[in-house]
Amino acid sequence: MAFDYAKLPHEYPRRYVPRGMEVSWEDLSGVFKELKSRPLSSRAELERWIADEDELNAVVYERKALVNVNFSRQTDDGESRKAYVDFVQELEPKVKLASFELTQKYVSSPARRELPPAYSMSDKTRKNAAEIFREENVALEKEDAELVEKYQGLMGAMTVSYKGEEKTLQQADKFLEGTDRSVREEVWRLSAGRLLRDLKELDGIYTRMVKVRDTIGRNAGFGNYRDFVFRQKNRFDYTPEDCARFHEAVARHMVPLSREIDEERMRDLGVDELRPWDLSVDPQGRPPLAPFSSAEGLVDGCAKVFRKVDPQFSSYFDRMTALGLRDLESRKGKAPGGFQDEFTELRLPFIFMNAAQRDSDVRTLLHESGHSFHTLLMRDAGLPFYNSSQNLPAEFAEVASISMELVGGAHLAGAFYGPEDAKRSNKAEVGRIIKLFTWVATIDAFQHWVYANPGHSEGERAEKWSEIFRRFSGLESYEGLEEAMVYRLHRQLHVYVFPFYYIEYGIATLGALGIWSRYMKDPSGAISAYKRALSLGSSKPLPELFRAADLPWDLGSGAIESYARQLRSAWKSYS
Repeated sequence: MAFDYAKLPHEYPRRYVPRGMEVSWEDLSGVFKELKSRPLSSRAELERWIADEDELNAVVYERKALVNVNFSRQTDDGESRKAYVDFVQELEPKVKLASFELTQKYVSSPARRELPPAYSMSDKTRKNAAEIFREENVALEKEDAELVEKYQGLMGAMTVSYKGEEKTLQQADKFLEGTDRSVREEVWRLSAGRLLRDLKELDGIYTRMVKVRDTIGRNAGFGNYRDFVFRQKNRFDYTPEDCARFHEAVARHMVPLSREIDEERMRDLGVDELRPWDLSVDPQGRPPLAPFSSAEGLVDGCAKVFRKVDPQFSSYFDRMTALGLRDLESRKGKAPGGFQDEFTELRLPFIFMNAAQRDSDVRTLLHESGHSFHTLLMRDAGLPFYNSSQNLPAEFAEVASISMELVGGAHLAGAFYGPEDAKRSNKAEVGRIIKLFTWVATIDAFQHWVYANPGHSEGERAEKWSEIFRRFSGLESYEGLEEAMVYRLHRQLHVYVFPFYYIEYGIATLGALGIWSRYMKDPSGAISAYKRALSLGSSKPLPELFRAADLPWDLGSGAIESYARQLRSAWKSYS
């Protein structure tokens, strides 16, 4: 079933915001004014006010999610682009100002002290938001959103021509799994060359982003954008220094493991030098895994996986299929990457990705489905907007998704593959997890440097990227391809679209490895702990969410060394 927002079920009727009201400033402004005018002198008044504001926020974010989904699905569609641009340039700045006035009203209410513990995390984040908000940053955030739109449009339009066929960069990546090394090199160089054609414009966009974001941070009273973002993202439970400890632990324990894997790859391939087009091919010369031939095949296979994992998750997945809450296949004009977003008024998830009939696409749909299950578990728990998806600590949101990649991998045989190909896929996944740690450290360490040194030149930035890349990379050689090595930065959309959103994957992977380790011994207990923690939404601090899933809260060398040993053992078991 194709996605049709108008046909989605409205199972949570509005109680406060007028039914049928357009999401326009002309209509919204009256609702904001009414909320701003109310007295909040008692707990009862404040709780009623919170519930009504919550509904308003859900209505506004639903519109944001819809225009984002529609634009991401087809960046070259004029109507979708206009709706997205109108939202981020016209409506969202006004909403941010009006929302801040409501935050100020909330923070100044003496009844805050009478609220029960269920409001404690929301209270903390609202107080934090009030402290760092600056009106002059609204225009700058609008400019930043415009730059993001330019980046997505530029990347979404990129294609290469191979053997007379036009391919998106994601579709071209599939050729890197082929056994003919000359073909892999040719296609890799085509993709690298296509991106390098726009490198000047991409660099210019990023340079402007850094300046805009640095100004945002300084306007809010911080010495740099990094420190501002830590507060903005409500990172109450770890610091930049903890991130540096994470980077060092990855360098000490995961990088050597990553290079061991590359040494094995070189031996199997029979090459003296590993090149960037040698990283995705099966090192034993087997043809690429072919898990499915269409989006329907991808969905059918994952449905089989989830029937084995948990009946509740199977039901969730099937309902999303029936409602058309996905856009899976790569095509020209589609934004890069993948995500799960939530239609917050309907309380339904939507999955966006760029499938190109690759093994990694299976993991992507398992990953995004984990996010969707998180959304639906919070829905079933009846959590309000302020304790649900949009306020989740990403460090735990990604536990939901990465866990499902790993857990789902135990059931690939019979769903996508025979036993040997399932084993092969799982070995590749272990390798991806190891490489993920090193890539997370690369991206995060790079962003720490960028925003601590906002006056850098584009040449200095490229040099620093190369230095950090080599610190955490495997054994692949970019000799003669130094400029192309820098281009890898520009294909990582998080650097542009979600600044400082990457360390979360590393922290969450530590949690996901804990869930996976338990699932191999105690499937029922692991899934019960997973559900228990996910159903809490954002109502608890990050360490408590980890504890609710029976996971340790540890970002240091101890946890990373332990999981490196576990991953090394798993890698050998699949050999």
